[in-house]
Amino acid sequence: MGSMKKSRVDSVFDIVNAALLAVLLLILLYPLYFVLIASVSDPYAIAQGEVALFPVGFTMEAYQNIMKDSRIWLGYRNTIFYTVGGTALSLLLTIPAAYVLSKKDLPGRGILTTYCLITMYFGGGLIPTYLIVKNIGLLNRAITLVVLGSASIYNLIVTRSFFQSTLPDALFESALIDGASEFRMFISIALPLSGSIIAVMALYFGVARWNEFFNALIYVSSTQFQPLQLVLRTLLLQSQQAVLDAALTNDSEMLADAARLALMAEAMKYAIIFIASAPLLIAYPFVQKHFVKGVMIGALKG
Repeated sequence: MGSMKKSRVDSVFDIVNAALLAVLLLILLYPLYFVLIASVSDPYAIAQGEVALFPVGFTMEAYQNIMKDSRIWLGYRNTIFYTVGGTALSLLLTIPAAYVLSKKDLPGRGILTTYCLITMYFGGGLIPTYLIVKNIGLLNRAITLVVLGSASIYNLIVTRSFFQSTLPDALFESALIDGASEFRMFISIALPLSGSIIAVMALYFGVARWNEFFNALIYVSSTQFQPLQLVLRTLLLQSQQAVLDAALTNDSEMLADAARLALMAEAMKYAIIFIASAPLLIAYPFVQKHFVKGVMIGALKG
C-alpha cells in the first residue's frame, strides 16, 4: 500500500510539474509567436488589437517593404560584422586572460584580480569615455563598435572558474615536466578541453553584440555604420514625426497618409524583430549542450 501510495503521489507530482512547465513554455514562447503572426497581419488589425492567436488579414507587405529598404539591409550587414568581429575579439581577450588568472602561482595574481573586479563597479563615466573615444579618432567608424565593450570582467571570472574547477593541475604539471611551455600548454591542452566554455562565452558575447544599441547611439551618428537596432529606431521615429507634422498642418489627406505610414512601420517593426532574432534562434541549438554544461560552472559537487 505504501508503495502504491508513493507511486500515486509521484504520478500527481509529474502531472502537475508537466502542466506548470507547459504553461511556462507557452508564456516564454508567446511573445516570439506574437511577433511572427503580427509581422504577417494587417497593420490596421494590429493597431486595433485584433491579433492574438492567429494572423488577421494575412499579408507579406511588411517583408516586401523590408526587401525594398536598403537601410535595413545595410544595418543588418553592419550588425553581422559587429557581432562576428566583436565576438571574436572578446574571445581572443577573455580566454587567454582567464587562463593566466587561473594559475595559482602567477605573481601578483590577487592584485590583478582585484583590479579587474574594481572595474566592474567603478567607471570613468559616459562623458570622459566619449572624450577618450573622440580623441583617439574612433567616432563614426566601423571598428568602434567592435572594440568598445570587447572585455567583460564577469565573463572573465566565469571562464577563470572553469579553468580552475575543470582542468586539473596535475595535467599541466605533467606537461611542464615534459618540457612544454605555458603557451604550448594553453594551445595544446587548455583550448582543446575548453570547448564548452568557449561555446558559452561565444553565445554570451554574440547575443550582447547582436543586441548592442547604446554604444551605437552614442558613438555612431553616420547612417553608413548604424546597426539594425538603430535603423529600426529611425524608422519608428520617422513615422511618428510624419504623423505629428501632418496633425499640425490640419491636412486630412496628409494625415491619412502619415497614419498609413505609421501603421506600416509598426508592422515592419515586428518583421524586423523576427528577422533580427532568427540568427540567434538558429545558433542556439548548436551550443545548447555546451551551454548546459557551462552554466554549471562553480556548482557544488556532492
